[in-house]
Amino acid sequence: MQKTAAILLLILSLLCKHSAHAQSFFTGEEYGFAVGGSQYFGDLNDNYGLYFVRPAGGVFARIHLSPYVATRFTANYTKVGYNDAFSTNSYNKKRNLNFQSDIVEVAFQTEFNFMRFTTGELHSRFTPYITLGVGAFYYNPYTTYNGVRYNLRQVGTEGQYVGYEGRIYSNFNICFPLGIGVKYWVVPGVNVGFEIAHRLTLTDYLDDVSTTYVDRKLFEGADPANPPVAYYLQDRSTEKGGDPLGRDGKQRGNSATKDQYMMFMFNLSFQFKTYKCPAYLKDGYFMY
Repeated sequence: MQKTAAILLLILSLLCKHSAHAQSFFTGEEYGFAVGGSQYFGDLNDNYGLYFVRPAGGVFARIHLSPYVATRFTANYTKVGYNDAFSTNSYNKKRNLNFQSDIVEVAFQTEFNFMRFTTGELHSRFTPYITLGVGAFYYNPYTTYNGVRYNLRQVGTEGQYVGYEGRIYSNFNICFPLGIGVKYWVVPGVNVGFEIAHRLTLTDYLDDVSTTYVDRKLFEGADPANPPVAYYLQDRSTEKGGDPLGRDGKQRGNSATKDQYMMFMFNLSFQFKTYKCPAYLKDGYFMY
């Protein structure tokens, strides 16, 4: 067996030395970019509506471990948001909350191909795949009131700064991308693809809505005749007229589930030629 392997390596070495000008291989590293869109799902979009799709984009580096498995490092940017005005639920419409947030995400993902995929190999040109991974993201929900933008985390709409410190949340959180996609090489070294990946998160405050209303009097401040903006943003049902919807202890969001967002992206990537001879052959895949 060792002699056979040695002979095979010798033959490959000779072929590579004498015909490198005629044949090329591609590195296992791949670099590219992606563009598409995103959508948030959570307390303000509990029926998975698609009324606030926004552009998304990113860059990535992919490492092919074999024709069936690859790892990927990504950095993405998008904007998410939603508005109770989009809801068909009468309670949500009366609640009258809305938010937007920029999302900056970095993630590590693993891809599992259903079929063999190797750029430049005619019979390994296309494959669907599944992907899963872990990442971290920055977010900062905000809204507009009387033409002025307010960062909601600093406002503390669920009483974070008037006695409910346990509801304070960070601008950074963890996400778990989970999705499906397809890959196709157009010409050797040039690959295209499409992927839809859901981001499960560990926060319920992506939209600044999670638990219950608190006593509105806590927001009045030192001058009840001129309360701070938190007084108005914690319960915006009054903008719809009638009695305020919020009462101390009344449900404001659904704390039983975490918020999520999804990205659907087209991608274009490149693998570069190498004339190095393969160091060894494993499962029909050239390693360098």
